Amino acid sequence: MCAVDDKCPARRNNSSGGRRRQQQQRTYHPSSRGESRVPGEERERIYGHRPSMATQTTASCTGSTLLQPISEIINLPLDQVNFVACQLFALLMAVWFRIYLHPSKTSPFIRHVVATLLGSYLALFCFGWYSLHFLVQSGLSYSVMVFSGLENMHKYCFIVTLGYLILCQITRVYVFDYGMYSADFTGPMMVITQKITSMAFEIHDGLTKRDAQLNPNQKYLAIRRMPSLLEYLSYNCNFMGILAGPTCSYNDYKAFIEGTGFQPRHQENANGKENGKCKQNEPSPKNAVISKLSTCAISLFVYLSLCKLLPVERAIDDDFVSSTPFYLQVIYLYLAMLALRPKYYFVWTFADAINNAAGFGFSGYDVDGSPQWDMISNLRIMDIEFATSFKSFLDNWNIQTSLWLKRVCYERCPVNPTAATFLLSAMWHGVYPGYYLTFVTGIAMTMAARAVRHNIRPHFLVSDSHKCVYDIITWACTQIAISYTVVPFVLLAVGSSLKFYRSWYFCLHLLCILVVLVLPVKSRRRQTKEQQDGLQQDGLQPVGLQPDGLQPDGQVAHSSTDNNCNQKEKAS
Repeated sequence: MCAVDDKCPARRNNSSGGRRRQQQQRTYHPSSRGESRVPGEERERIYGHRPSMATQTTASCTGSTLLQPISEIINLPLDQVNFVACQLFALLMAVWFRIYLHPSKTSPFIRHVVATLLGSYLALFCFGWYSLHFLVQSGLSYSVMVFSGLENMHKYCFIVTLGYLILCQITRVYVFDYGMYSADFTGPMMVITQKITSMAFEIHDGLTKRDAQLNPNQKYLAIRRMPSLLEYLSYNCNFMGILAGPTCSYNDYKAFIEGTGFQPRHQENANGKENGKCKQNEPSPKNAVISKLSTCAISLFVYLSLCKLLPVERAIDDDFVSSTPFYLQVIYLYLAMLALRPKYYFVWTFADAINNAAGFGFSGYDVDGSPQWDMISNLRIMDIEFATSFKSFLDNWNIQTSLWLKRVCYERCPVNPTAATFLLSAMWHGVYPGYYLTFVTGIAMTMAARAVRHNIRPHFLVSDSHKCVYDIITWACTQIAISYTVVPFVLLAVGSSLKFYRSWYFCLHLLCILVVLVLPVKSRRRQTKEQQDGLQQDGLQPVGLQPDGLQPDGQVAHSSTDNNCNQKEKAS
């Protein structure tokens, strides 16, 4: 989630003409029960004409009104115009930051100060006085880190940070207004929550545990020294990630500020020798930034072209449901979700480009010696659109949030980590009932997909043609399952979400339950333990297996791609 795509409350208007705008606000915005807005004829009676989208949201914007004329010209909400303008400004500042405040030219102290001040300005421009919540949340959490004991500091910090976020979300949704699409001050708070809780666990790992108690990724991420207040604020509120993230580890951010983030990643190739194709100077992010900005332009064009032609709400329209064959309803739902995803592609890819432009996000070199700038990327578009399993889709969607959930919950929860991870994800996203319906459905989908993969897939690996057939079938099933699962996430309300599921007769829910009951499947932790025991009996050492049976999630990000391939060859 991000600042531009969530919901925003109706807020008080303090400008001149406030009484008229308050009347507009009371009349035009939906009620807390999710009722529809005033019909067009009533709007014309009140306004004398049909108001534009920019007029509808001007009264609810707490940020700067400097760009209001542009908002009215292009007929987009002022909050969203402010967000895009601030991201464009951040992109220019990122280039300036990398060139003129390079670590070779200035001290880490100056870089921390400038990054924090620019981030604070962008937050103030977009959200006005609501941006104070960012400082309050950060200040409360830092106090917990400093004054509580190291043994339980990470738990207290987790409760305080997540609790403050949920309190702000409840206030925004149920005290002010419900379901209005606009920029949202809790969007940046969601990213700050990830950073604070990650830092708390990493400090706990670094200061209270021995290296033998940590897996390789936790060992790398462990923080061995308590960050200063300036370092802490710079990490949470820097201009590159204050509005839309993405989340990154504190050690990676610290290496970027100090200029040491490039040294370990381009000195050796797969054979452990110097790679002549890799220059020893700092690689340029120019090509990566241009490529990602091109992706942003395409995504924005596709979204603006299709979003109004294929609204998700049509899937619950009575006339559409009664007059459309079921297979066409399935196809429409897939196309509607396909048209919705480019919005997220635009926001997350733009945020990634800003970080790269500042020199942050370098992950190593590929086999050909080309620099890779995907260390903090939040998605892989092609892997999403052509995913052949539910897990593959989730692993490539909102990647940094998935890593955060894995590091703070899945790897550490002693009981039913899958359900606990989905519950934490729902609580983190917000308090709309649709979020919880989506993630409860996601638990069933994940368990059923895991059972099918473990029991059915081996029978299709006998030949390439069989595997191709299996991939085509599982791709179609995955896209339908994802679209079915996330409908409540888009509709938000319980009534409309249950109306959609009733129109589909809860068919995928029932199918998932049937699959889980019929097909046996071992838990991932038990399967991993059996793999490790088998390797130890054969006299081999397990190669960094995680609870989900994967390599450590930070391994690719903190070592060269060539070295990672070499490790796989040695393991085999």
